[in-house]
Amino acid sequence: MPEGDVVFLAATRLRAALDGATLTRSDFRVPRYATVDLRGQVVDSVGSYGKHLFIRTETVSVHTHLKMEGTWRVFRCGQRWTKPRVAARIVLGTADAEAVGFDLGVVEVLRRSEEHRAVEHLGPDLLGPGWDPAEAVDRLSRDPVRPIGLALLDQRNLAGIGNIYRSEICYLRRVHPALPVGEVDDLAALVHEAHRVLHRAAHQPPWRPLAYGRAPRPCRRCGTSLRVEMLGETVPGYDRVSRRERGIYFCPKCQVPPV
Repeated sequence: MPEGDVVFLAATRLRAALDGATLTRSDFRVPRYATVDLRGQVVDSVGSYGKHLFIRTETVSVHTHLKMEGTWRVFRCGQRWTKPRVAARIVLGTADAEAVGFDLGVVEVLRRSEEHRAVEHLGPDLLGPGWDPAEAVDRLSRDPVRPIGLALLDQRNLAGIGNIYRSEICYLRRVHPALPVGEVDDLAALVHEAHRVLHRAAHQPPWRPLAYGRAPRPCRRCGTSLRVEMLGETVPGYDRVSRRERGIYFCPKCQVPPV
């Protein structure tokens, strides 16, 4: 799933193409919004919050979430699209460019006054101007027995981290992803690391993984073979891990597993 840095960079590209421009094409290829026509409206701004992206005109906010396979691409007018046309969910065009959202997981057209409803349940945005590390620490601390690797994925704690960066952040802090939040020695430092990593990935791409996807190659610190294991939430009433489990990458020597 695209993480906060990918959405931030998508918003940056869309901003360069659309911000301040008048829309000359408006094509929503989802049944609920098929009749929406934004032609003639000026794009006021483009922004992101965690994994959510917003394209705003004077009257509405087009809210999208990439989910697993979504992407926004910008083309010159008349340029051939690099993905199948059947995959397009939104096309917004100006006199100079076309912004096309392919395979988008969520598409909503909201009144500007209602935009906050899409993100009000989320924790602070790691890449936003209102980033609040103290709030992120407080939210993570509310469930001290939850594994830190799951708590970091929970967008209600802090917004923007996905499967790649949770492994990277834990590796950098020498914290095993299965360690309970309450047993992390310096939670504030881990939150600071999360902000540093996402900021670096968004402003100086690309991020080159240190742990994610590298098992069984050697740890760059100690040479021990990296491992990958599954980590997921336990489903109440069942003696198994839910299907939401995903791989965590770690060094068994630098990141000692909890007992």
